[in-house]
Amino acid sequence: MKTFSDKVRDIVRKIPKGKTMTYEGVAAKAGNPKAARAVGAMMRANYDPSTPCHRVIASDGSMRGYVRPRRRRTQP
Repeated sequence: MKTFSDKVRDIVRKIPKGKTMTYEGVAAKAGNPKAARAVGAMMRANYDPSTPCHRVIASDGSMRGYVRPRRRRTQP
């Protein structure tokens, strides 16, 4: 059985290029319409390039704090 996180990642991976989906919409499709904040937390922590977290937006159409932290480079 898939976890909520697995379902969210699968749903987000299926959002076509040029399309978006709201956090609430992803949460509802994953089976828990009240878990929009959890979806946001998952997208904020996402580093997997196969999960296009930039396609998940707030219900007002804004990116709502989407800032992927830069990874620090180590000095040689």
